[in-house]
Amino acid sequence: MSNKKIGFIGAGNMATAIVNGMLKNNPDNAARLSVFDTDAEKLALMAKKGVDTTDSGKSLAEKCDIIVLAVKPQNYAEVLSAIKDAVRDNTVMVTIAAGISIDAVRKGLGKNCPTVRVMPNTPLLLGKGASALCRSENISDEDFDEVCQMFSFSGDAVILPESQMNAVIAVNGSSPAYIYLFAKAMVDYAVSVGIEENTALRLVCKTFEGSAEMLRSSGDSPETLIQKVSSKGGTTIEAMKVLNEREVPKAIFDAMAACTKRAEELGS
Repeated sequence: MSNKKIGFIGAGNMATAIVNGMLKNNPDNAARLSVFDTDAEKLALMAKKGVDTTDSGKSLAEKCDIIVLAVKPQNYAEVLSAIKDAVRDNTVMVTIAAGISIDAVRKGLGKNCPTVRVMPNTPLLLGKGASALCRSENISDEDFDEVCQMFSFSGDAVILPESQMNAVIAVNGSSPAYIYLFAKAMVDYAVSVGIEENTALRLVCKTFEGSAEMLRSSGDSPETLIQKVSSKGGTTIEAMKVLNEREVPKAIFDAMAACTKRAEELGS
């Protein structure tokens, strides 16, 4: 990585995950990082990691070459307005909020800054994240590669066209919640038949881990893996029959479509 200064406006979960990944890769990266947040406690936690903290977004923007906007979509207009006079034409902007486009960032700044739009997810906190990135037409390969690396330190990173960035939120950004809902239902059933909750959760988590590895490494499609578990006349096929009768796959599809629709509303 280069020696460019990287700033984070917002010190919540996503910023913490990215910073942790960079520090784990190279503790010397702390000297390159700067953070601003209105929450003094969050800033104090960053300071304990050896990261520089600032008293305003504007002062951070004045000294950073790459700025990660790690705030909620609803706060973007306010944040961009506060830093627009300090941002330079070649400052690289990184937006990680749902629905916020490259064009929206540039309009908010009144500058044609090189910009990267990213959709990460919360497992970044464990170094097991999944991030989708797209780039503006005027960012250098070097700068884009550096931003990609920032997210790769905490998981997998893939590159998509911006036309798919609202839809991908349903695939990796919001989707951990679907998994947790499914896990809760499985644990609730286990408890109802007398299995201790922690035991059930342990079994469910390991099953999810193993199933994910089968999807990743077996070379089989999801449909084939379902067939391999579903022996004719067996128990799994009875469970799948109920899930299909209740149209669970359609419900998931519709839920993901609703997620994308909301992303489009947030960016409008």
